[in-house]
Amino acid sequence: MKNPIFRVKAIITLGIAVFFTPPALLIAADDQEKLPNIVFVLFDDMGYGEPKCYREGSQFKTPNLDRLAAEGMRFTDAHSPSSVCTPTRYGLLTGRYPSRIGQYGVLTSHSPPIIPKTRLTVASLLKQHGYATACIGKWHLGLVWDGRPGQEAPIPVGKRLLSGPNDLGFDDFYGFTHARNIGTIIGQDRVVENVAAVDNQPRMIERAVRWIGQRETGKPFFLYFPMCPPHTPVAPGAGFVGKGGIEGRDSRYGDWVYQGDHMLGQLMDALERKGLAGNTLIIATSDNGAAARPYAPLRAAKGSIHEGGHRVPFLARWPGVIKPGSVCEETICLTDLMATCAGIVGVKLPGNAGEDSVSILPLLRGTAHGPVREATIHQSHKRDLAIRQGPWKLIFTANGKQELYHLGTDLGETRNVAQANPETVKKLTTLMTRYVNEGRSTPGEKQPVDPSVKWPKFTVAD
Repeated sequence: MKNPIFRVKAIITLGIAVFFTPPALLIAADDQEKLPNIVFVLFDDMGYGEPKCYREGSQFKTPNLDRLAAEGMRFTDAHSPSSVCTPTRYGLLTGRYPSRIGQYGVLTSHSPPIIPKTRLTVASLLKQHGYATACIGKWHLGLVWDGRPGQEAPIPVGKRLLSGPNDLGFDDFYGFTHARNIGTIIGQDRVVENVAAVDNQPRMIERAVRWIGQRETGKPFFLYFPMCPPHTPVAPGAGFVGKGGIEGRDSRYGDWVYQGDHMLGQLMDALERKGLAGNTLIIATSDNGAAARPYAPLRAAKGSIHEGGHRVPFLARWPGVIKPGSVCEETICLTDLMATCAGIVGVKLPGNAGEDSVSILPLLRGTAHGPVREATIHQSHKRDLAIRQGPWKLIFTANGKQELYHLGTDLGETRNVAQANPETVKKLTTLMTRYVNEGRSTPGEKQPVDPSVKWPKFTVAD
């Protein structure tokens, strides 16, 4: 650059660019290369007892989940924030318990969004720090459509979105609203195709594999891949029929589980082909328990406040960080993704974000010396709530009853010991009340509590 005038102009231009660039984006290229890629795979309705690595004697074929367990860490006390779909996805992406907005049930194709554009999400956080971001698969968090809402399905090709994943930090979105409308495929902000149910998941995994293959060297990425299996409709492709390891009336369900596991394997293979596996944190888990399929010793299944409704498989692999074949018995929640990602990029979350998120990095790194969470809140679609601390779990049912279980000696929740342990009930009730009244369950400034949200009576006391 020999021309001194041009040199001055260049310096001024650079200065202006730096001045107007948010601090979060000012990350040197070599630092970005050190940041890990993050792939988060969310199975739909996969029960704790379905992967072979979680239940001895399981007949389901889950070779890729089992491979993750062998190459990474298997969590035995991981929980979805809800025992049904939509609330869990809210908690996962915002790091906030869905009960704080009164979201207990699931949405339809034309339900409005429940995450405002002003709220920080895992995707927008990582995007601020140089990550390419994509959601490929099931959304189920509400959308704003251009024009009057139509019927549940199908939505006409060309129908446009006015608010969706692109407004919440995702550069790319390719997916569907939810399982009951699995045939309607959306690309970015409009419907691009209507297909048979059996063709949906092949399109999703093909797009995800292609997206990984298109990543630029040195630019980290976050891929959120919420699949359909093993949720209904049970629609295994021809290449999976009869290969799931289950005989009898549940054989197609077994094939569907196997297809979901195979999609996980395709993502793992795509990372290896691109030479990215060594610098990628990949997590595979479920949005809630199995649908109508209790797995002993856990009580109940999807939709329940009991363990079978929200205790889920959770596997993580991060070469060079996570010890292969390790097992973690500490309690974690899917809301913890937000704080974990903040820890990865080295920032502190603002006070009004990730209010119920705790970083599990110490657990992944094997440096924790005890629990990372003070306590954990669970919820069911019936508006039951529970608080878990250590081995104790106190349930506040929607009809006003209380149930106390000691999971250390009664994982199946067969003995309600509330009357015999009044001090424990009082302690957990007080803690639950504080979590509600402060608008958060993690250290930080008190957050506003939505007055329109109805809570059980335990919230009236200070």
